[in-house]
Amino acid sequence: MKMRKRPNILLTGTPGVGKTTLGKELAQRTGLNYVNIGDLAQEGQLYDGYDEEYQCPILDEDRVVDELDERMVEGGVIVDYHGCDLFPERWFHIVFVLRTDNTPLFTRLESRGYSGKKLQDNVQCEIFQTIYEEAMEAYKEEIVHQLPSNTPEDLERNLEQIVQWTEQWMKDHN
Repeated sequence: MKMRKRPNILLTGTPGVGKTTLGKELAQRTGLNYVNIGDLAQEGQLYDGYDEEYQCPILDEDRVVDELDERMVEGGVIVDYHGCDLFPERWFHIVFVLRTDNTPLFTRLESRGYSGKKLQDNVQCEIFQTIYEEAMEAYKEEIVHQLPSNTPEDLERNLEQIVQWTEQWMKDHN
């Protein structure tokens, strides 16, 4: 495998925690490539059926991994997805799990049209730290970091922290 000159970053967390907002802005500030897995799946129709209960397509995880693998080997990719255990451990240099308090999360999800079981399950997922635990099991503990994502100030602080980390990583690896 050739040496990567730019890091791969995973932004993960419950839907509504701010992954997309952070990821797009991070890509602008760092020059890394931003990939939203939901958009990638939609563009390539990387689905394996439809979930009637949650009213959404079911991701074909193997096809998503195949689609991304070459880009990930090259490096310099920010991946945004609400799950993380489908991705190979070797892909990421650092994993950020965004966390949001229940009240703002509930409001964000409601404004997206989430209701009933889908809304409750996503809020419970955040309460029980499901994505954080998934990340801790899927990746080396030392590369997994939780970041608060409640306010615009949190967003700015997270951006600054990740930009700084990225710049340091590139100095250390080039």
